[in-house]
Amino acid sequence: MVMTEDEKKLTAYHEGGHALVSFNMPSYDPIHKATIIPRGRALGMVMNLPERDKHGHSIKYLKARLAVCFGGRVAEEVIFGKDNISTGAGGGSGSDINQATQLARAMVTKYGMSEEMGPVEYGENQEEVFLGRSVTQTQSVSEEVAQKIDKEIRKLVDEGYNKAKEILTEKIDDLHKIAKALMTYETLTGEEIENIITKNIYPADKQDLKVDDDKSSALGAMGLKPKIVH
Repeated sequence: MVMTEDEKKLTAYHEGGHALVSFNMPSYDPIHKATIIPRGRALGMVMNLPERDKHGHSIKYLKARLAVCFGGRVAEEVIFGKDNISTGAGGGSGSDINQATQLARAMVTKYGMSEEMGPVEYGENQEEVFLGRSVTQTQSVSEEVAQKIDKEIRKLVDEGYNKAKEILTEKIDDLHKIAKALMTYETLTGEEIENIITKNIYPADKQDLKVDDDKSSALGAMGLKPKIVH
């Protein structure tokens, strides 16, 4: 896939937003790499890797994850304006919005991380198709409880969005640095991103680091599955 200069710039700021929010969330996993090299349907990605095996996550960690999910969308909004937010920052399976919404839903309905809903696991109301004709409603919770769940999900999502906006607004100069570096080098390691932000040191000479599927699979088997946002 060949991107236009405008697409490359938008992608650089989108991924730069994810990276900068991630960098400023101490409770989240360190950045492994950020790239604007298209791969599959994604125009770019930021990959985070845990420093050690993890068998569970705290509320603080999951809220940081929510903020990171919105880093790309907020960066597009801050730099290009709300009217120019791309579909890449939109919804759909596996998208940033989808990941954030599903995570917030799990926090409320599965992990008991909502004070309003309490330490209770809630099912979901679903529609089931019978013989391809009629649709039946599976009622797991009441309409009143469903509305409360939706309200708590929205609260968590808004909190993540607002945290991302706070970081990117206050540190917009760092966002410009990362985006320009991505446009120049296309791929940056976590260490290079840290050097750019904290020391204003840019890579002198480098080759692109391509994603190694075998390595990613091996890391996943060890419980070090990377967290990826597009």
